[in-house]
Amino acid sequence: MGYGRWRGAGRAAVRVVSVWAVSTATLLVLAALLPDFQLQSPDGDSLTRTALTAAWAAGAFGLLTALVWPLVVRALLLVPALVLGMLVFFLNGSLLLVALWLIPDGRGAADPETAVVVAAVMSAVASATSTALAVRDDDAYRRRLYRLTGRTRPRDPRSVPVPAPGTVFLQLDGVGHEVLRRAVDDGLMPTVAGWLEAGYRLTPWRTDWSSQTGASQLGILHGSNEDVPAFRWYEKDTGRLMVSNRPASAVELQRRAVRRTGDGGLLSLDGASRGNLFSGGADEVALVLTVAARRGRRNRSRAGYFAYFSDPANAVRTAGSLVNEVVREVVQSTRARLRRETPRIRRGGTYPFVRAFATVVERDVVVAAVMGDMLAGRTAVYADLVAYDEVAHHSGPRGRDTDQVLRRLDRAVGLIARVAEHAPRPYRIVLLSDHGQSPGETFEGAYGLTLKDLVRAGCGLPVSRRVGRTRSGAEAGDAARDALRSALHRPVETGEETERELPARPSEPVVLASGNLGLVSFPDVPHRMTREEIDRRHPALLRTLAQHPGIGFLLVASEAHGSVVLARDGVEVPVAELADDGPLAVFGRGAADAVRRTDGFPHVADVMVNSMYDPAAGTVHAFEEQIGSHGGLGGEQAHPFLLSPPELSPPVGEGEELVGAERVHRVLRRWLREDDGPQVPLGPSADPADAPEISPSGTEVESVLPVEWPVPPDKNH
Repeated sequence: MGYGRWRGAGRAAVRVVSVWAVSTATLLVLAALLPDFQLQSPDGDSLTRTALTAAWAAGAFGLLTALVWPLVVRALLLVPALVLGMLVFFLNGSLLLVALWLIPDGRGAADPETAVVVAAVMSAVASATSTALAVRDDDAYRRRLYRLTGRTRPRDPRSVPVPAPGTVFLQLDGVGHEVLRRAVDDGLMPTVAGWLEAGYRLTPWRTDWSSQTGASQLGILHGSNEDVPAFRWYEKDTGRLMVSNRPASAVELQRRAVRRTGDGGLLSLDGASRGNLFSGGADEVALVLTVAARRGRRNRSRAGYFAYFSDPANAVRTAGSLVNEVVREVVQSTRARLRRETPRIRRGGTYPFVRAFATVVERDVVVAAVMGDMLAGRTAVYADLVAYDEVAHHSGPRGRDTDQVLRRLDRAVGLIARVAEHAPRPYRIVLLSDHGQSPGETFEGAYGLTLKDLVRAGCGLPVSRRVGRTRSGAEAGDAARDALRSALHRPVETGEETERELPARPSEPVVLASGNLGLVSFPDVPHRMTREEIDRRHPALLRTLAQHPGIGFLLVASEAHGSVVLARDGVEVPVAELADDGPLAVFGRGAADAVRRTDGFPHVADVMVNSMYDPAAGTVHAFEEQIGSHGGLGGEQAHPFLLSPPELSPPVGEGEELVGAERVHRVLRRWLREDDGPQVPLGPSADPADAPEISPSGTEVESVLPVEWPVPPDKNH
């Protein structure tokens, strides 16, 4: 064994002994502070004897953690990830109780509740000590990174040619171009600010009419979002309700895109897809919806969570952050309620846990998987971090709540960038978003009725008693009710009887909401209904919708004009004649083209309804319970961003505008081909249903890293 190997072994031994010593000292301190935690016999022991007992317990706990913990976690792979995250405290505490039981002469004892606390502190201290020691030694730090990802470095890096750069695409879900700019200006995102100062290009782009993740990400990853009119829509020919974030729907959408393009996707060659709705053709997937519904012996649905939670320090840290995030949401929602902040929606029930999962568990697992991908040298990685989008829906796109999320996202991006320095190949990191978010009070909050109520009223069907009242009491609400009553042939139900829905009938409309975009379909008519047909069946419907102050415009087919856009005051413009200076002028440049494209989709709804947009305030009215929304036209929701390093070619030429997710796909493909990067296959690929299966809580990486580790400082600065 050469001198270098002896030196490395000596350093490793020093680190093991150091962690053991710190763990022993931690146990002694905890035993002194916690009355229910004992390291002495009932008759008392000398300080030396107590220290030896602590050392025995620390060593036993360390061995059990290394040997038994992975087996316990693997046995619990079928437990839902959120439950597993909460169980880690108790599993860790159980291992400590076993370690105390192994101490000779029964000198160790602890109540179960105390054991949970002691084990959590021990895991955190051991992880911090090991990391701090590794940080002082770049070689040790690299070895630890590679060991935890199940990878090995080349024996002699000098003998291996430097491979072409890889590319990591990080999607900050829902972060609009202006939100990113303000976050940088306000000092919330120093990593992004540093990149901009270093010459990164920040390019805004414009979404399609359907400004939501399903349409945008399908277009970005698979090159086609044709026939995706909204987040959810009804298909008359199949009788199916398509919802972008349902596994079966996502699989079908990806299958259609692959069939349409003949291309497996952006990540077909040595790619990894993390936290996305669609796979992009990647073989390595984690938290990807299109493979969530598969069943069978190839289904390793919890592999990603096993890889992450197999490190007890990861498990304890993430579980602690999960609890902290739940408490944070409760405090923030309570504060908003006490201050009577407006607009505001209900944030109780299971939402605090949903938010905690999106902002903590999903973030930690996805970020760790991306770091593992880089250390494994994968060619292309696409990952979606959904934290901001989830919080902004309930708290609004701007404010203290989302500022905190943006800070944490920037730290995650910075961590990924620093770990890339230890990867076996250089990496180019591209930040992008799939859409923005537009603020505003909900349609129901502003006018006292839902879009479904308004449609049913226009059809002469019974509506709920809440139509006669509005929480806001605003003049707009009064005008809306007046417009509604003038169109009705019968009075609004305002009795005190219990609100109930009538049984669905084929002749009744299906009303769906996708942010501030609404869709109305009549399932008993097999084709797309025309304006004339709707008027004959429901003479008041289109007039009721078009005249409502909360609605910006309607799109409906017409026997006389092909398709028309209807707006207030009797405005009617054929789609073929739409221009940006017409009834859609308030929605900005490109709105006419976006509507015209959607009008040609096979599954466009009988009536497409876009809410009003106030350009002065930048607000829209979501048809869902969201005060930060996206899905239609109006405001920042349609203006995401693309942030690229200077070594990549400009996304668009000087003076050009980047429009549509499909064009973003072409830009990303071009970047992957630059610098001898991967050549995205152009031929037909296998059906995505044949891809390796892992559920939304799974991954194929062999191991992943904790996301809070510090990294060695850059010695060049």
